[in-house]
Amino acid sequence: MLGLNKKDTSLLIIVAILTLLAPFILNPFPTDSAMAQFNAGYPDLMQRFVIFGIFAIGFNILFGLTGYLSFGHAAFLGVGSYSAVWMFKLLSYNVIPAIALSVVVAGLFSVLIGYVSLRRSGIYFSILTLAFAQMSFALAYSVLSNPKFNLTNGETGLQVYADDPQILQGANAPDLPHLFGLPMRATYTMDVGAWSFDFNAGYYLCAVIMMVVFYLAIRIFRSPFGMMLRAVKSNQQRMNYTGLNSKPYTLAAFVISGMYAGLAGGLMAAMDPLAGAERMQWTASGEVVLMTILGGTGTLIGPVLGAGFIKYFENIFSKINDNVLHSWFAFLPDGLEDAVVFIIHPFIGKGWHLTLGILFMLVVIYLPGGLVEGGQRLLNWIRRKSVGGDDTREGKTEPAE
Repeated sequence: MLGLNKKDTSLLIIVAILTLLAPFILNPFPTDSAMAQFNAGYPDLMQRFVIFGIFAIGFNILFGLTGYLSFGHAAFLGVGSYSAVWMFKLLSYNVIPAIALSVVVAGLFSVLIGYVSLRRSGIYFSILTLAFAQMSFALAYSVLSNPKFNLTNGETGLQVYADDPQILQGANAPDLPHLFGLPMRATYTMDVGAWSFDFNAGYYLCAVIMMVVFYLAIRIFRSPFGMMLRAVKSNQQRMNYTGLNSKPYTLAAFVISGMYAGLAGGLMAAMDPLAGAERMQWTASGEVVLMTILGGTGTLIGPVLGAGFIKYFENIFSKINDNVLHSWFAFLPDGLEDAVVFIIHPFIGKGWHLTLGILFMLVVIYLPGGLVEGGQRLLNWIRRKSVGGDDTREGKTEPAE
């Protein structure tokens, strides 16, 4: 099916089902219950799950297959966002031209950065990409925001104004990003008993695009091109000794990865028509590295899981405060309740990064293959229990697909 083997086809179908049913899956608790704050099925967060999943899938093509660790991929994310907003300002609010331009511009920008950065490898490559990203951030934040040549609008961020040309904007077209008249903010709410489910047009556009790029990533992983990238990661020096020039392959992987990042940036602008320099900061580059490692480097589904995991922590755990904790532990004696809240307080709210850091260390130490390896171990344990046999290989894990 679609040029995929049975295993990859099953994976694609499972991801498609989970993505399409996300409004139900991410809202397990009734709306009025005390646990409703752990629901993640609202449009903005679901959009972020999918968009950063695309970002991480693209990064994994470079890092997971070639082993080249880039600390500058946020530059392509920002370039994609700026390109999309400029398309909104000049042509219309239709998201298709904006997304297309963001991919093209990010691809061209990645050719320039990749050609220079890939002259080195290892830590030197990582430092070069970080330097390019920080230079891009400085350009967007100050240099390109001067009154005479304002491309980025500095710290305020680039946005659409009423006096912008928008030469293709129809008289009856929505005054916000839309897909041929369907606003990206259009949301249908379905109430089922105590539950409420939101179906957002922007989310499903992002979901369909993610399924397409996920399929392309599978094809890349299984192609001869993907095998060449794995050879680069395995032993690039030996590969060069055989007479094979690895640079065109690594540059192609870098450009494809940059185009994925540009696509994610364009989708971010399509959901909210604003582009700021903060999207190009080194912290955004570090975040996609964490997503990929946490989910499982070199796996197909791992980066998507890592992106969802981190964005969930960022948006859900950061909202838990002392009042919520007191409501949870109100059944305890007053002194004990205060002590429990005092112990947990540093790990929630603004301290969610601390919790994420601890979980990240545990995953790296005990699950080097990320969440994918954890899932594989769990499935193997369930299979052993179901057959009732003893496995002498307990403690050993198979490498992730």
